[in-house]
Amino acid sequence: MANKAKHLAEELSRKGPHRVLRGDLALVGLPGVVFTPMAGLGLAAIAFGHGWLQPPQRYHGLLRHLASWGFVVAAPATQRGPLASHRLFAADLSTVLDVCVGVRLGNGEISVDEGRLGLAGHSVGGGCAVLAAASDPRVRAVATLAATQTKPFSTDAASRCRMPSLHLAAGQDLVAPAVGHAGLIASNWGGEAQLRLLRKANHLGFTEGRHWSNLVLPGKAEHGTQRLAKILLTAFFLTHLTGSTRYRPLLAEDIKGAAIERDEDELVH
Repeated sequence: MANKAKHLAEELSRKGPHRVLRGDLALVGLPGVVFTPMAGLGLAAIAFGHGWLQPPQRYHGLLRHLASWGFVVAAPATQRGPLASHRLFAADLSTVLDVCVGVRLGNGEISVDEGRLGLAGHSVGGGCAVLAAASDPRVRAVATLAATQTKPFSTDAASRCRMPSLHLAAGQDLVAPAVGHAGLIASNWGGEAQLRLLRKANHLGFTEGRHWSNLVLPGKAEHGTQRLAKILLTAFFLTHLTGSTRYRPLLAEDIKGAAIERDEDELVH
């Protein structure tokens, strides 16, 4: 089983079979970016929340990777200031899902199935994804990367979430300690939840490139951390949004650099 998981991880570390289009959410009234496969009807869609002070551009590699595996992935560029509203950002993530469902993307050759919607986010964007999921019954799966606490509390909102979830915590995180926010969100989750610890990762390891916020936040971009996020989020959303069973063995096993701290069965309430 371990060898099979390793093989599947290697498969998902590479870009998927779809050519990818990039678009601007501003065309439909919301600043941000959207990545889609070249064409496809009834696709799954994921709204992605950026971290504190971070522009969506720092996640383009992850968003493009998910799109290459058949997902519509959109990231709003709102609430980026130091005093951003978590409540409003959570609402923006739900609005992005509205856009994905209600607007024909590309040249009219791309549509989204309302029964295949997911949320994901890094840092405060992960916490806001939890807030959005707690109040949006359309959401079928949630993934967070080094999630931080929000106001209202994402740790409380987690108890109202019944959909499957995946939470990646960074072992070297000085902003959101691994045993803190992500662990509490996973422990309080109202449905299936899995917590994985990326022991060598830091808080900004999930971001790409350089940004002025590196001067005020500890950590830096890490290729290895980004690779693990791509593998695990792709496997998770393919399993829970598209119904594929191919990558379930990967989700059930430790993979190098991303051990399961608590599995789904232990966290089901």
